[in-house]
Amino acid sequence: MPTLEDLIELALAAGREIMAVRAAGFDAQTKLDGSIVTIADQRAEAIIEAGLAKLAPGVPMIGEEAVADGRIPACGARFFCVDPLDGTRGFAKGGDEFTVNIGLIEDAEAIVGVVYAPATGELYAGQAGRAVKAQCDIATGALTPLTPIRTAPRPAQWRLVASEQSGRNGETEDFRASLNAGALVHASSSIKFCRVAEGAADLYPRFGNVSEWDAAAGHAVLRAAGGGIIRLDGSPLRYGLNPGDFLVHGFVAYSSEDAKVAALNALKR
Repeated sequence: MPTLEDLIELALAAGREIMAVRAAGFDAQTKLDGSIVTIADQRAEAIIEAGLAKLAPGVPMIGEEAVADGRIPACGARFFCVDPLDGTRGFAKGGDEFTVNIGLIEDAEAIVGVVYAPATGELYAGQAGRAVKAQCDIATGALTPLTPIRTAPRPAQWRLVASEQSGRNGETEDFRASLNAGALVHASSSIKFCRVAEGAADLYPRFGNVSEWDAAAGHAVLRAAGGGIIRLDGSPLRYGLNPGDFLVHGFVAYSSEDAKVAALNALKR
C-alpha cells in the first residue's frame, strides 16, 4: 500500500494541475445534480486515479467525477475515496478555499487521508498515530517539514466552524446556541475538518447532504489527530456500506470525547 508521503506527493501533483488550469482560464459546467464541474476537477481526478493505480494496483477508487460519469466500482473492504477538487463552486468564482482530498477506507473506516489546498499551500495528512501539517510554497513547490498536529483540549467555550454556504441556516445556529458556543467561523471545503484537527476549532456541524468523498480524507486526518465524526443520529460515520449511494445525511465532526458528548446533547434538544 502507498505510504502517507506517496499520497501527499499525489495530492501535490493534482494541485499543480488545478493551478495550471486556473492560470490558463477555464469554463464551468453544471452537472445533472446541479453541482459545478470544471476541467480542473477532471484533470486532477485523472492524475490521482492513474497514480493510485500504480501505487495500489487492484484497489478500487471512488472518485466524484467517475461516479458522475457512471463509473462505480465495487468497493470491497478497501478502497480510495477521492474528491479531486472540493469547493469547485468557490474555485470557479476565483476563491482560494478549495482542496484536493484523497482518503483510504478500510473496513468502512477512514484510515488514511490527505487534504491539500493548492491556492494557499496548506497541507494536512493523517494515518493511525500520525497527524501532520505542512506548507507548500506555491512558486517553487517546496514543502516545509511535516509538523505534528493535535486536537485541542476542552475550551472554556466551544468553538465552531461551519460551511461558508450551508452553515448559515437555522439548524446550525440552533446547534451553536444549544452549546452556548462562540460566534461561528465559516470556511469552505475540507479545510473545516483540518481546523478541528489542528486545534483551531472544536466542532464542525453539517446539517445537509454531502458525499462520502467530501468527508473521507478530512475524517482520516481528524481521527489521526484525536477527533472523529458522528452522524446526526449519533452513530459513527462509516463508508461504502450502501453500494452506489454515497450520500451522508449530515454529521458533526468533533475534537474530543467531551466535544462529542456536548454535540450529542445539543442534537437531542
